[in-house]
Amino acid sequence: QVQLVESGGGLVQAGGSLRLSCVASGLTFSRKVMGWFRQAPGKERDFVAAISWGGTITGYADSVKGRFTISRDNAKNTVFLQMNSLKPEETAVYCCVAATSFHSNRYYATPDEYEDWGQGTQVTVSS
Repeated sequence: QVQLVESGGGLVQAGGSLRLSCVASGLTFSRKVMGWFRQAPGKERDFVAAISWGGTITGYADSVKGRFTISRDNAKNTVFLQMNSLKPEETAVYCCVAATSFHSNRYYATPDEYEDWGQGTQVTVSS
């Protein structure tokens, strides 16, 4: 059974930083594209960032480029999202996702590509 367990969310002031972690089990982590989506109340689920299973290719939503960094540790089955200069409008539940890919240098930005989803961790940014 696949499990994606996120941690690291919380309350932070605008301009602050948080580091999210996602530990995966029940899958071959080193062969999975990993990513993060977020969803605010009453809004659609949005792509945040993703990383190829080779770890060499990353992709970001335009709104977070230069502020967020995704990384992975295949030895620990863990993916991270470092978030800096957070904004109040980024308050949301952040979910870790995993996708199968036959290519080591690809990532995906659409939710339909991901077959496994975590429960999410709440990030609240106060103004």
